[in-house]
Amino acid sequence: MIEIKKFPFSDKENLEKAFSIRKEVFVVEQRCPPDLEYEFEEDCIHFLLKENGEAIVASRYRKTDKGIKLERFAVLKEHRKKGLGHKILQFMLDDLNNFDGKIYMHAQVDVIPFYEKMGFVKQGDLFEEANIMHYKMTLKK
Repeated sequence: MIEIKKFPFSDKENLEKAFSIRKEVFVVEQRCPPDLEYEFEEDCIHFLLKENGEAIVASRYRKTDKGIKLERFAVLKEHRKKGLGHKILQFMLDDLNNFDGKIYMHAQVDVIPFYEKMGFVKQGDLFEEANIMHYKMTLKK
């Protein structure tokens, strides 16, 4: 059974699970510097996807001066290619259904096709962030 939970920074139990997933994916697997991985946490709405009670996907969004920025999509390696990223992203977009501004993200190059299938379009030039190449992507409305 799949469950997706939306929670604030103050929910330390779920935040610890989300941080654990993000550490495994970004800090260990992708070698992102920890000081870049954990920033703006208090400003974010966090999400956690659990399968049969096990936390396996984490993400978040935050309001910026440009709109809502979707960030930190992390799926544990052994759970990829199962459609779980799609489920958590759709849950987040449904949560933002009444938001009238721009919804955007900085997407790693290797997952651009995934986000394009979800209605996002690339904008601008390729850039480096945390030693990984990205494109800015915006949701088509």
